[in-house]
This record gives sequence, structure tokens and C-alpha cells, in this order.
Amino acid sequence: MSIKKTSLYGGATAAALALTLTACGGGSNGGGGGAAGGAYDKNATVNIGSLYEPQNLDNTAGGGQGVTEALNGNVYEGLFKLTDDGKVENLLAQDYKVSGDGLTYTFTLRDGVKFHSGKKLTSQDVKYSLEKVIAKDSQSARKSNLEVIKSFEIPDARTVKVQLSKKSISFVYNLSYVWIINSDAKSLKTSEDGTGPYKLNKWTRGSALSLDRFAGYWGDAARNKQVVFHYYKDATALNNALLTNAVDVVTSEQSPDALDQFKSNQNYKVNDGNSTTKLLLAFNDKAKPFTDVKVRQAVSAAIDDKKLLESVWGGYGKLIGSMVPPTDPWYEDLTKVNGYDTARAKKLLAEAGYQKGFTFTLDTPNYDPHPTAATFIKSQLAKVGITVKINTITPDEWYTKVYKNHDFTATLQEHVNDRDLVWYGNPDFYWGYDNKQVTKWVDEAEQASGTAEQTELLKKVNRRTAEDAASDWLYLYPQIVVANSKLSGYPVNGLNSQFFAYDIEKG
Repeated sequence: MSIKKTSLYGGATAAALALTLTACGGGSNGGGGGAAGGAYDKNATVNIGSLYEPQNLDNTAGGGQGVTEALNGNVYEGLFKLTDDGKVENLLAQDYKVSGDGLTYTFTLRDGVKFHSGKKLTSQDVKYSLEKVIAKDSQSARKSNLEVIKSFEIPDARTVKVQLSKKSISFVYNLSYVWIINSDAKSLKTSEDGTGPYKLNKWTRGSALSLDRFAGYWGDAARNKQVVFHYYKDATALNNALLTNAVDVVTSEQSPDALDQFKSNQNYKVNDGNSTTKLLLAFNDKAKPFTDVKVRQAVSAAIDDKKLLESVWGGYGKLIGSMVPPTDPWYEDLTKVNGYDTARAKKLLAEAGYQKGFTFTLDTPNYDPHPTAATFIKSQLAKVGITVKINTITPDEWYTKVYKNHDFTATLQEHVNDRDLVWYGNPDFYWGYDNKQVTKWVDEAEQASGTAEQTELLKKVNRRTAEDAASDWLYLYPQIVVANSKLSGYPVNGLNSQFFAYDIEKG
């Protein structure tokens, strides 16, 4: 699991859509965006502005959203690649075969791939990387998905055979999140040894992280010589850096009020892409009073999500009535299920035995927009007799208190990944939602014979969790990338917080 400064980047996509895989000729299949065109400087340094500095450089050790943003696809690569528009492509896997019973996957590795240290990629490195993800102490977002792995065989240096304990239609999709790391590498929290188009130059904590083009890269060379991720404490400082040309692009704009100054300036381009980040008011469904579905429904109905979204993001972002964003295959507009209705909220509270309301503590991460959202929720619920006590905590405190120990009544948190609806099929997940039918549907979807069957089952999960108000899905974040107009080739969608830099051209 990874936290977005701390958002829950985890993404247990155990029932993700099995996508058609296409071969790619190298790492250079990045996103679109920008409007530079024409000639560009192949030896340019691209300066990237971000609010999300890594907590460390190991994505199995709680590195956070920042480590994914900076290193995924740039420094580290997987057997497969999840593109900016959500497709899965072969990367370090040249090809693969699946047995008739769906339990054995045989991967053939691409030849001629070297790590930044100079060592040649072998099947032992793949085995090591997968074992690292499912290790007991792993904090990887893919740990629970990949625990379906039963055993490994490495018959030769370019072949990896993986035996599963049960069928997993999304196994290949989940592998696109696993970094392949040199099995001999050490000190991965502060250094790296990947196969990507860049190698780590220097990480100055609290300031910047620089990546240099790797001369020995197996695929197409990065279209710039160096990228530097510059880290800022707040959106105002980040915007000022863009205005003064200290950075060339902002990975995710967090101050919509500041956008007019860029929209009206021909030197910049504002891109409104697709996001998969949901802001949740997550109930502990095993803690009273949220054990009662009517209480959860009442709280959801008492909060005006549209007003909250407008107050935080202006005209950006989308309302979302479930865990599923419109880019997921099993999306259905469920915003009217438990929609804003204070009269219904009061009626449900009375039916649940809380005519006079109740009091609960809301554990709130200490970075925007959580404090703002918490204050808004407090005022909204007060109108139906519910008293909210706001307990502001740090990301580390949230991870221990809420995620690990389940010691909370309700909390605010972002969930970044696409296709993470399936978490509601796990009664041991931090929010404690336990519906046997939902768990059964999720399991059946993962073992489905095809994507049509899988999609139908997950649509059922989507509707049932929405009707049960398993959580209150407040809104879907916008994904606003602002860049200097001399730049092109940068990703514009916020898919799981990755930010491929290798296709960026600077005129």
C-alpha cells in the first residue's frame, strides 16, 4: 500500500479487466499533451513540479504516491506496462502463455535488457521481484492480489513459470504494477537498480529528485537528457515556480483558483485529463453506529457532495456515487443512490434509533483537501443532529491507526487506483465492510471465463455497495496538468499517479 502524501494508492484490483496485450518496442510509448511540435532539444533538462515527494524509494516499503510518480516507468519497469490511457502492453515480457486451466503462466523475457548497474536481466530477478511484493513485511499495493501465486520455476535465464493457487483473470494486469528489480540490489529505500530509460542521479530530501537518461537502455532513448522532480509544500509555491519558469510542468494542479492566470497566458497549456482518485468518507463498518446500514445511508444523504466539490475544486472534478470512476469497465452512474436529501437522512436516523443524532470522531489527514472537507462535513451533519469531532492526524499516524489497526470510527482518505472496487470483497480491509454476497461476486469475477462475465458481476458489486453506503464517495478528483507551451509528450491522465517523463520534448 502507498499513501498519497498519503493517499491510499493501494489498488487491490483483484478483479481488474483482462485487457488485450500488445507488444511495445521500448519504453517510449508515453502520453500525449502539450503543443510544442517541431524540433526539440534532445539534451534538455525537464523540470517537473510536484507536491508529492517520496517517503522513500521502495514501493514495497511505503514509498508513497511520490515514488510511483517519479520512478514508475521512468526508473523501474514491469513485465507489462499500464499506459496513460489504461491499456496493458508487453514491456520486459516479450510474450507469455497461459495453460488451459488458467493456473500456469509462462513468461519469456525480452533479451538484451540490462539494469543500471550493468547486470543483465534474468528470470531470477523476476522471481525475486515478485517474492518481494508478496513478502510478509511488504507494503505493496499488489500484495493481496499476488498472494494467489503458489510457486515459481525458472528453467532458464529468460523463462519464468508461475503457478497460481486459483484462477486470476486480472493476473497480468496486476503484474503491470510490479517493478522488476536487480536481485542483488541493496539499500532500495535510498538507491535503485532498475531497467528503465532513466537512472537515479540524486535525491535531495525536501527539495528535488533528478534522473539522468540511461545510455544502456534496451528500448528507445528518453527524448530528454534529464528530468528533475522539484517538490513544494503547497499549491501556491508550485504555481509560482511554474510562472517563474523554475519548473516546466505541474503533475497535478491542486489550486483551481489559480488556473485563470495560466488559461489567459499563451505561454501555458491547461490540460483537464481523466482521474481515478476518489475522496472517501470511509466508515468503519464494524464500529457502532456505522454497523447499521441506515446510519451510513443517512450520513451519505446528509452531505451535499455537489456543494463540497464546488467549494474545493470550482468547476472541476466529478460527482461519483460509488467506488467506480467512469473509466472503469463496470461503471454505472449511481450518484442518485443515497443522494443529497436531508429529509430522508433524518427519517433514516429515526428508523435506526438515533432521532436525537449521535457523536462520532472523524480521523482527518492533515493535508489539503481533508481539513476543508472535514469542516464542511461537520457543518452538514450538524443540520441533521450529528456531532462530528475532527481529529487531525499525520500520514504516518493514519497508516498505523486507521489502515493497520482499524482503530477509528470514520476517516477521510483518497483512493487513487482504477478498478479498486474489489476491496469491498475483503472483510479484513480497513473499513470492515462484510457482505457475503459481495465477497462471492468479487471472487467469481476474478475467476470469470471472460471479461463480459466479469463486468456483469462487478456491476452487481458496484450497485450493492452503493445501496449499502459501504462508504460515502464524496467526489472524483480532477486531473489538471499545467505545462509550459514549449513542452509536449507529457501524460495528461492521473492513472494511479504515474507520470511517464521519457516522451517529454522541450522546444
